[in-house]
Amino acid sequence: MKFIVSSTYLLKQLQVLGGVINNSNTLPILDNFLFELDNNTLTVSASDLETTMASTLDVESDSTGSVAIPARLLLDTLKTFPEQPLTFVIEDNNTVEISSNHGKYALAYADGNEFPKAVALEDPSKTVVTGDILATAISKTIFAAGNDDLRPVMSGVFFQFSTEGLTFVATDAHKLVKYTREDVKANQVAEFIMPKKPLNLLKGILAASEDEVTIEYNDSNAKFTFENSVLICRLIDGKYPNYEAVIPKENPNKLTIDRNQFLNSVKRVSIFSNKTTHQIRLKIAGAELNISAEDIDYSNKAEERLTCDYQGDDMQIGFNSRFLTEMLNNLNSDDVQLEMSMPNRAGILTPTDGLDEGEQVTMLVMPVMLNS
Repeated sequence: MKFIVSSTYLLKQLQVLGGVINNSNTLPILDNFLFELDNNTLTVSASDLETTMASTLDVESDSTGSVAIPARLLLDTLKTFPEQPLTFVIEDNNTVEISSNHGKYALAYADGNEFPKAVALEDPSKTVVTGDILATAISKTIFAAGNDDLRPVMSGVFFQFSTEGLTFVATDAHKLVKYTREDVKANQVAEFIMPKKPLNLLKGILAASEDEVTIEYNDSNAKFTFENSVLICRLIDGKYPNYEAVIPKENPNKLTIDRNQFLNSVKRVSIFSNKTTHQIRLKIAGAELNISAEDIDYSNKAEERLTCDYQGDDMQIGFNSRFLTEMLNNLNSDDVQLEMSMPNRAGILTPTDGLDEGEQVTMLVMPVMLNS
């Protein structure tokens, strides 16, 4: 078995696949890339049993076969090469020999048949979205997903597809983000919970891609197909909490403010907040927003005044500044609106501009109790 491939082209594909491989694997075979050669087509796969990703590359060859090559060693070697053709020859003595313009490198390989096979999806439903829309949906929601192993359903992003549009939701019980696209539709209703790891991989690959991504899914797995790659992952099992019930419907108090100004103010004031609660206080009266924080243990305190547009009763409400900062960082509008009903009910943050047609994003942040 022998093939010739461009070093930078191979490296680029393998770096993406390398994101699938865990640092410590239970099965030693998972520390390898699976190379499957079929004449001019080379398919390289990586897996951690939960997520499997494969890319198809064009190479020069007239042979077939499959081997598993150590991933770390191969990546480290490829990173050092300038652009040049590399020749891979699979020898009988269980080594792969790589020849470059200047040298030869031999590494041991494992039998390709030991590599776990990717799951075949039976009877899947299908939806097609463009890469940049999917990447935006992931990056707008994934930061709000939880890290609690005891509540695995909250550690992923909830995909809700219908004939009206697509909805993506993430929450960790302190903050919640709901991202909706009405300009992309599915042909039937479906919902599933995607784990974070494959989503982060997709977000990185698809960020500026306008290619179509085909999403296929059944009860246990989802498959994303785009350009020359396929990603299959196991879904998180369980029922997602009823997030609509948490979003307060009546919010008479509406504050509109410049996002950057608000964000910088929250960042500055929060430096003086208590290091465990990260609590800041918003006091709104008339057209003035007063942001303050205090750390009684160290006698640190800060206060800033901003002008804003406010309709509603005067009120004081406390928030965790880290959640507010994360949310404001994840919006890219000029102005944002914060809607509130009472100091003990969640605040709803929405962008007032900068959205595509059919695009909606709603962020919800739970308040913290203020000590008067």
